[in-house]
Amino acid sequence: MSTTAMNMIQALNSALDNKMSEDPTVLSFGEDTGYFGGVFRVTDHLQKNHGLTRSFDTPISESGIVGAAVGMSTYGLRPVVEIQFADYIYPAYDQIVSEAAKMRYRSGGQFTCPMVVRSPYGGGIFGGQTHSQSPESLFTHISGLKVVIPSNPYDAKGLLTSAIEDDDPVIFFEPKRLYNGPFDGWHEKPVSPWKAQELAQVPAEKYNVPIGKARVMREGNDVTILAYGT
Repeated sequence: MSTTAMNMIQALNSALDNKMSEDPTVLSFGEDTGYFGGVFRVTDHLQKNHGLTRSFDTPISESGIVGAAVGMSTYGLRPVVEIQFADYIYPAYDQIVSEAAKMRYRSGGQFTCPMVVRSPYGGGIFGGQTHSQSPESLFTHISGLKVVIPSNPYDAKGLLTSAIEDDDPVIFFEPKRLYNGPFDGWHEKPVSPWKAQELAQVPAEKYNVPIGKARVMREGNDVTILAYGT
């Protein structure tokens, strides 16, 4: 595969574009995700490349966005919806937990819910009260849900591809602090996260990183340290 230097935003955009090109049942929608390309530009050019019926904007209604995705997914589509910031996901919590997560079980396997809820999450960018929350623990304890949080551009693309192809609902949190690159460190004045560039060599073509399998960064004998995202 040929590779290109990408930051996490570009890698996620590439994953969406690849899957929408490959599979006509994949849709992308949310607040400002169509024409504008999203607040962080993760959905940039998707509407231009795939049309208004597959990449579109929604009203400001998180429960409506997720509720529509639940209905679409049970009828055979694969919606990828964006909650503009994870801090705004709470009005959709009931739809995610009571409907999407339970669809396979409650229908005895007759229906599945192949949908992805994407959202920028976490602190580290001085976003204040409603742009810095990390609500992943509210979802990791729910049967029927998978929660995915990438830590680098390569994994971000491969994991999002796997999430879209999964036949059950996936919550996909994207660390805002890593979108364009991490801070230089806390002892010196931090680099602005909007200007820093943390690039990785990412294949332009589609590929998968499996969900639920940890990467061993360093082997040891005494303790196991699990980490994710930032």
